[in-house]
Amino acid sequence: MPTEEILSRTALNSWKLVIDRFSQAITPLSDEQLERQVAAGRNRVRYLLGHLTAIHDRMFPLLGLGERLHPELDEAYIKSPDRALPDPVSVTDLKKAWGEVNHKLTSAFEAFTPKEWLEKHTAVSDEDFAKDPTRNRLALVMNRTNHASFHMGQAILAK
Repeated sequence: MPTEEILSRTALNSWKLVIDRFSQAITPLSDEQLERQVAAGRNRVRYLLGHLTAIHDRMFPLLGLGERLHPELDEAYIKSPDRALPDPVSVTDLKKAWGEVNHKLTSAFEAFTPKEWLEKHTAVSDEDFAKDPTRNRLALVMNRTNHASFHMGQAILAK
């Protein structure tokens, strides 16, 4: 297997592992359990779920994969701290959005060729990409995978 394919499969497998683990952690939680804070005065698990869903939803245009599915989550879960605004959707709908966004992203990632993984994302200019070709899709997905892993660790604290 060529090195480029090994690298792209490694990134995809890491993404899938983190997304699956987070999904397994939140799926059985009740509405009440999702309202728990990860620590006193900190974010609720529900907020973390909404935050990650909104951040992952923003990846569609960043990676040139089309329009977002749930921009309505931004105000409450990206632009505002936890509990500053009412939750815009029910827990059931939030879990559904999480699954929908990540399923669609994972399907797109599975279709990427090694060359497509190394293409620039839309937040970098052609000039900046020419100077630094590591500002690519692979780097963005790795960053978001680490971000999800970090918040999964926080969510586990709420148990």
